[in-house]
Amino acid sequence: MNKFSWYEAKSLEDALQQVNSTVSEQLYEPTKGAAVFKSGGVDVFDWAKEGLLSPEKIINIRNIPGLDQISYDRKEGMRIGANVTLADIASNEEIKSNYLALHQAVNDAATPQLRNMSTLGGNIVQRNRCWYFRSADHQCFRKAGDRCFARHSETGENENHAIIDNGSCVSIHASSIATALMAFNASVVIVGADGKKKEVLMDDFFVSAGKDISMETILQAKEIITDIMLPAPSKNTKSFYIKNVARESYDWSLGDVAVVMEVSGNTCKSASIVLGAAAPVPYRSMQAQEAMEKKDINQENAMAAAKAAMSIARPLSKNAYKVPLFESIIKQAILEIT
Repeated sequence: MNKFSWYEAKSLEDALQQVNSTVSEQLYEPTKGAAVFKSGGVDVFDWAKEGLLSPEKIINIRNIPGLDQISYDRKEGMRIGANVTLADIASNEEIKSNYLALHQAVNDAATPQLRNMSTLGGNIVQRNRCWYFRSADHQCFRKAGDRCFARHSETGENENHAIIDNGSCVSIHASSIATALMAFNASVVIVGADGKKKEVLMDDFFVSAGKDISMETILQAKEIITDIMLPAPSKNTKSFYIKNVARESYDWSLGDVAVVMEVSGNTCKSASIVLGAAAPVPYRSMQAQEAMEKKDINQENAMAAAKAAMSIARPLSKNAYKVPLFESIIKQAILEIT
């Protein structure tokens, strides 16, 4: 790890003023003369230790006042500050009561120690998971290289990689919490260097590899996330989240799903179904949603929705197991709604 200076930001304005004018927009490049923001710091320091990120200055935004608050209004919904820890979200009763799938996703994320340290803003902007993307020795497509090492049919290690939207990059997004947030139609509040705020739907916050392989989110180097907003659920809204991992103890997701439905009796009036660890970004399955809407919630329809979600899957040489895995957890999550 290179030497760097440390700056404790006192406010958003202070943090944004400290960003070096030469800061890289693509943080995978081992840049010099650059400044980066850090909150929990788990992913930032992982990149620095691997030699993939070499900032001259790290700006700590963890202690900026006002970014560690949770508030709920029955009409307006939930506001979660970007610096709220995962542990605080996991213990919040209003989140558990009104946004069950989010509560479940957070409790399934990381270890208790990491949940005490990790922040929500940092969790949703952590870099994608791929052995080669996170290796300083491999210049893959996403690092402006000329190949995808994971895709190679014989030597590529792609067991955990994407099966959907994987034409140009087969990495998967690391945040299973983002899966639940997107299912609740959450939005991200961002403040830029000019002090102006914008609110962006989670669906538009992430950038597909096919659209721009150099980006994973729309967040720029001179922007900071301040809040995540969740709309107020109706009284007939129900949700459920399931995560499948290789080991019972903490492990990265092999596949996860968040289902949010507005129901009338046993009928699904509207559905929001999002898959994690299926694509390079949290993936909203329009196929599954359309298969469930206006239908009864039963074994047959849940299985049809799961099959519809996987109808566009294109597995790699070593991860075809993800297709039946996703079919199983999508079906199960839908049936749990009842």
